[in-house]
Amino acid sequence: MREFHPRTAGVASIYVCGATVQGVPHIGHVRGGLNFDVLRRWLVHNGYDVRLVRNVTDIDDKILTKAAENGRPWWEWATKHERAFEDAFDRLGCLPPSALPRATGHITQMVELMQRLIDKGHAYAAGGDVYFSVPSYLDHYGKLSGQRLDEVQQGESLAGGKRDPRDFTLWKSAKPGEPSWPTPWGDGRPGWHLECSAMATYYLGGEFDIHGGGLDLVFPHHENELAQSNAAGDGFARYWMHNAWVTMAGEKMSKSLGNTVSIPAVLDRAAAPELRYYLVAPHYRSTIEYSEPALAEAITAYRRIDSFVRRIAQRTGAVGHGPVCAEFTAAMDDDLSTPQAIAAVHNVIREGNAALDAGDDEAANRAAASVRTMTGVLGLDPLSETWGEARGADDAARHALAGLVEGLLEQRKQARAERDFATADAVRDRLQACGIAVEDTPDGPMWTLKDE
Repeated sequence: MREFHPRTAGVASIYVCGATVQGVPHIGHVRGGLNFDVLRRWLVHNGYDVRLVRNVTDIDDKILTKAAENGRPWWEWATKHERAFEDAFDRLGCLPPSALPRATGHITQMVELMQRLIDKGHAYAAGGDVYFSVPSYLDHYGKLSGQRLDEVQQGESLAGGKRDPRDFTLWKSAKPGEPSWPTPWGDGRPGWHLECSAMATYYLGGEFDIHGGGLDLVFPHHENELAQSNAAGDGFARYWMHNAWVTMAGEKMSKSLGNTVSIPAVLDRAAAPELRYYLVAPHYRSTIEYSEPALAEAITAYRRIDSFVRRIAQRTGAVGHGPVCAEFTAAMDDDLSTPQAIAAVHNVIREGNAALDAGDDEAANRAAASVRTMTGVLGLDPLSETWGEARGADDAARHALAGLVEGLLEQRKQARAERDFATADAVRDRLQACGIAVEDTPDGPMWTLKDE
């Protein structure tokens, strides 16, 4: 782990590899976006001006194949699923990126980058295709992924024009029925690796701070981005961050394996902030093995936070924002250790509940204010406008219900304190008769609707 020193004081520049918009997003797709949203929020909390660029790959073999299989124009297919991805990010509380560039909108920058590489002897044209020459960059290739040069497999066909099987494609010559754009070397469309280098440097400059993406992108995608950018003379990314996968039965979640869980499907079982909690609570470099029990645990944990903040607000009045605790700061500064950061949040909740039980409303309000700030960094503040807008009319009904239930629970608490157990049991029975389950926990009573 290295200490973060931005290229420009007070400014943090981040490029995140975004979606290849071939289909409906699943929770594995959005995990990275959430992880880097937390990074962005923490940097902003620490006073940085954050410039985050997240691209859209809107031209790709998979997009063309899927569109053809469904009898739709490729551009319509890509646009439809780009909207689905952005809707998923919005619903899960991601701040909008500073820029959201599409690959097809940056062909000019790609042509310029290829020309620079050809001029420096690191790329060549062959039959309308353009390739990066790995042998021309042997002393540096593999420094990100640790790939041995004698073991490099690009995952591409061994096209007839390639000089070396380790070379990778920058530009694909036009094929009948496929979209194409003109270049000095012939009509065609861009290769995947070329797209990100061109967009990252166009928006953030030849050298920027952080490049992020999924662990599966380290090789060949990020290795090739780094090689072609450095070979062209750009410093490129100073830091690399890679989030791990969401798996099912040990396999990476992917459409090709048929083991995906779509965002709409999960949001039928969990509220948006609850799903976000589930995806950001583990360390970004830790694999999440998806399961219904694990999701249920996350739902319960988030509701504990939500209930605490709302309970304090009802009891003590408006809850603002307060300083974060030292344990939270240490955790977030330690490579975004969100598990320890969330543990710190729950510790403060316990302290706040203890203060409330002791009648110290001022201390309880301070604890809730701190919780709001810490959960705000994680994108989970229960009282934020984001979740208020997302829940809409259903949330308004839940808030009204919460007020009634919390009032009854306060009566029950008072009755128990006075050892009037008959009244306390009667309150609980009344709630159960209305479909509300009550569980006594170390953090105070928790209630849920029985059908949830």
